[in-house]
Amino acid sequence: MRVALHTRVRADRVAEYEAAHREVPAELTGAIRAAGATSWTIWRSGTDLFHLLECEDYARLLAALERLPVNIAWQARMAELLDVVHDYSEGGAAAGLPVVWEL
Repeated sequence: MRVALHTRVRADRVAEYEAAHREVPAELTGAIRAAGATSWTIWRSGTDLFHLLECEDYARLLAALERLPVNIAWQARMAELLDVVHDYSEGGAAAGLPVVWEL
């Protein structure tokens, strides 16, 4: 399945956000893959961030990651950098952007 998400980085934290994503812990990327993700891309337009991820089951992915210490630490770090956050707990599975059109 494909899931699109929208978040927003704080204007004064863009460089820090991008720097953090150049150093995502290997333990976290491994856990994301093990939870069923095959790809995750984030685009930035100004302070708006658009995520597209492909996974087997997004709710199951979130449930697998929700209590992992590496993910908890990462989400806390991201919360400091973002104005609009996504709920990366199991309850956030329904918060993806709706599809408007596809070719």
